[in-house]
Amino acid sequence: MSDNIIGIDIGGTKTHIGVVQGSKIIEELIFPTSATAPKEQIIKEIIQGIEKVYGSGFSGIGIGVPGLVDEEKGIIYDLWNIPSWNEVHLKKHLEDYFKKPVRITNDANTFALGEKKYGKGKAYKNLVGITLGTGFGTGIIINHELYSGTLSSAGELGDIPYLDKTIEDYCSGKFFLSKYGMEGRKVHEMAQKGNSDALKIFEEYGTHLGNAMRIIINVLSPEAIFLGGSVSKSFSFFENSLKNKIDSFPFKRVTKKLIIAPSETFNVSILGSAALINLQKQE
Repeated sequence: MSDNIIGIDIGGTKTHIGVVQGSKIIEELIFPTSATAPKEQIIKEIIQGIEKVYGSGFSGIGIGVPGLVDEEKGIIYDLWNIPSWNEVHLKKHLEDYFKKPVRITNDANTFALGEKKYGKGKAYKNLVGITLGTGFGTGIIINHELYSGTLSSAGELGDIPYLDKTIEDYCSGKFFLSKYGMEGRKVHEMAQKGNSDALKIFEEYGTHLGNAMRIIINVLSPEAIFLGGSVSKSFSFFENSLKNKIDSFPFKRVTKKLIIAPSETFNVSILGSAALINLQKQE
């Protein structure tokens, strides 16, 4: 059997397919997700993408998706950004076609798993991975193992009420657009040029994110929290206000050694998706 594993990250705007060999991605393909198309068309495009990138010479397929997943049966539910995927038996479709094992989970889980297996998370027994992009996702590693909960929904802190909205509204890319009418990328560009307004926006953002992390620390008390997604690229601009909020946490011994850092693992979610197959082999 081939040691190559297919890792797939399915998003509302793009689908990323990679062939993982060991700890390296040796082939990859990125194409727009036909988010408004019927579910059968999207499945067909994924199959075509896998065949294009590597044919059938692989040992399994691991997939991360932004939604609910019955991990045992491989059924995906209620992808908000892909309306036709309200119930998709993707595992069965792909296993019937390729005759290889398929494993699926929430994409925040693949980020956390990728960081644990291939990144700075290797050193930690308990860690949390947070994806900061159009949404706010959280993956959880407990005692070196991925914890995904019912329907792969553990760690969905974004829906928790916060101020007048939710944590996701204040701690994802939505914050910059809804409150200041600018994409996070634009605020980042302004901050790089030393714009004082942009720097203040990131300072405010860091405070909100720090409040969200305090909830994570209270509930899970991890050794490390790693950040991914587009907003994490601006970490240097909100690091101080975030850590100031963490410093006000009442149990200083808990936070004294806590590591908070952006991921430096390239294509971490693809690696994490592929790692799902290795986990399956160990079970």
